[in-house]
Amino acid sequence: MRPKHTDATAGLVIAVDRGRYTCVTDDGELTAMRARELGRKSVVVGDRVGLVGDVTGSAGSLARIVRIEERVSTLMRTADDDDPTERVVVANADQLVIVAALADPQPRTGFIDRCLVAAYHTGITPLLCLTKGDLAGPEELLDYYSDLDLAWLVMQPGSSIDPLVDALDGKLSVLVGHSGVGKSTLVNRLVPGTDRAVGVVSAIGKGRHTSTSAVALPLVSGDGWIIDTPGIRSFGLAHVSAHSLLYGFDDLVDGTLDCPPNCEHDEHSPDCALTGWVAAGNADPRRLASYRRLLASRAGEELSGPDRT
Repeated sequence: MRPKHTDATAGLVIAVDRGRYTCVTDDGELTAMRARELGRKSVVVGDRVGLVGDVTGSAGSLARIVRIEERVSTLMRTADDDDPTERVVVANADQLVIVAALADPQPRTGFIDRCLVAAYHTGITPLLCLTKGDLAGPEELLDYYSDLDLAWLVMQPGSSIDPLVDALDGKLSVLVGHSGVGKSTLVNRLVPGTDRAVGVVSAIGKGRHTSTSAVALPLVSGDGWIIDTPGIRSFGLAHVSAHSLLYGFDDLVDGTLDCPPNCEHDEHSPDCALTGWVAAGNADPRRLASYRRLLASRAGEELSGPDRT
C-alpha cells in the first residue's frame, strides 16, 4: 500500500525544467523531483502538489512531489487539429488572457477563436487583451466579437497597467499569444524585474519566439499569479469534439436548434439550419465561416480563407 503522506507540505508548481520542479510553499521556494510512485502522471505549471523530504528550500536541497491535487481546470492543446497527442499547457487556471496586437502583427481571429473554444471547453474565463492600441483602434476586431459576452482591454505604450492588474487580481491567469504581440512586455510591466525576453516582429509579420517555457509569476500589485507561456504559433483542438467547438461560438448556438438530429453543421450538411439562420442576419457570417473552418480542419480538410491559426 502506498503511503498517504498526510503530512505532506502543500505547494504550487511555478516552473518545470528537465525533470526538476520549482514550487512555492507558505515558507518560500524550493526545488523538487517527481516521486516514482506517481507513475506516468505529468506535473505541470499550476499544479497544486504535496511535497515531502527536504522542503527547506536551502541550497542543494531536493524535495519530492508525492501527490498531485485534483485539478480545477486543465488547459490543453494539440500541435495540430489531426494530432491525437494532447499537451497540457497549464493546470488550475481561472482565467485565459488572450493577448493579441491590433497591428504589427495584425490580429488573427482564427487563433483567438481557438483560444476561446479551449477556454470555454475547460471552464476557464477568457479575457481579450489587445496591445499596440497606439497603432490601430479596436473597433473592427471588437465588432467581430460583438455578440459574445467577452471581456476585453486595450493597452498601449505608456498607458496605465491598472485595468489589467484589476482583472488579474485574486486569480491564476495564463497568458497566451503569438510571438511579437507584446505579451512579454506586459509581463515585465506586471512583474518588474522578471526580464522576460522581448522579441521583435520580422518584415514578414512573424514574431520571434522569445519565451521557451511556461512560468508562474506572482503579481507585484494584488494577490494573483500570472503564467507566461512560450509564443504559440497554433492552438490545435483535436481533443475537443466537433459538437463542443460550439462552446467558442455561443452566438451561433440558437441557429442550430432547428437542425436535424446529428447534424454536423459543416458546409457539406445540406439541411443545416445555420446557413439560412446566419444569412437571415441573425449572426455575423464571418463567425460561421470561422466555425466551419475549424470543423473542416478537424476533418483533415484543407482550410480556406485567412486566420487559419
